[in-house]
Amino acid sequence: MTETILILQPIAAELRDIIRNELPDGFALTFAETTEPAEQKAKLAGADYVVFWDVGLPTDLLNAAPRLKLAHKWGVGVENIDLDVARARSVQVARTPGSNAIPVAEFAVGLMIAIGRRIVTAHNSMIEGRWAKNEIWRRSIMLSGKTVGIVGLGAIGKQVARRVAGFGCTILYNTRRPLPKTQEAALGVAHHSLADLLVQSDFVCLCCPLTPETRGMIAAPQLATMKPGSILVNVARGGIVDETDLIAALRDGPLAGAAIDVFEPEPPDPANPLLHMDNVIVTPHCASTAFENSAKGARHWLGNIARVARGEALPESDRVI
Repeated sequence: MTETILILQPIAAELRDIIRNELPDGFALTFAETTEPAEQKAKLAGADYVVFWDVGLPTDLLNAAPRLKLAHKWGVGVENIDLDVARARSVQVARTPGSNAIPVAEFAVGLMIAIGRRIVTAHNSMIEGRWAKNEIWRRSIMLSGKTVGIVGLGAIGKQVARRVAGFGCTILYNTRRPLPKTQEAALGVAHHSLADLLVQSDFVCLCCPLTPETRGMIAAPQLATMKPGSILVNVARGGIVDETDLIAALRDGPLAGAAIDVFEPEPPDPANPLLHMDNVIVTPHCASTAFENSAKGARHWLGNIARVARGEALPESDRVI
């Protein structure tokens, strides 16, 4: 019997083809054409499995899917699904840890260099017909030899650490539980409290999940302690940072700049001051969206769907409930 996998949000034709090429036998694909709840509910009614990422699964959508066996996040953050309802409905929930770690880490390091060296400002000055070489020189901050603080050292944070190590950086990290000393030595990292990390770091890179504990974790009290002239990079989730307080820290110090790939809400209001500050780079939550990594990610969640269809257990690293 053929089972149905629903992709819960509109996607490009090229991505549909990538998923079709990876699809195992015994499954059919269906795609949401819009984000309208009425269409989503209609398609969820016939879905055995649903894959989601930017578009979430609140209570009303979960309750519209009577056949649902597995809700699979393409990514790692599961703050946009009602886990209590899924648990009550005996719907399994899974994610794809590590599948996008390298693209996100590359992007994060690219943001560090781009905001530190004012590459976007330099580009825009050229488009405007200005030769702002001296302006860029005065404001440039090199990554090489700096202290980089990584908040969250999961798959993404570890990949960031490996890359900035090549720039001769001192690498601090903060997690709830420190890594074993052997892993710290292999990565060349040292565990610090969040307070110490913020005080000491030239670049702070947020790579942690959004949880009740991390929501609003970077706000005015924390920003005020950051090293004068430091840079904040957020490739995690928008809700981790208080945007109003971040704007103030960018205008009045101590921050020299920020690079922000994630917002709350998404997309942000076009009037959001972060979109109009010359010491900020903003991107549309695209750190993980490298085209050439798409097949790898699709194979990850398709493999888990096939496991559930065969009655097998999900890998513990992927299983949420």
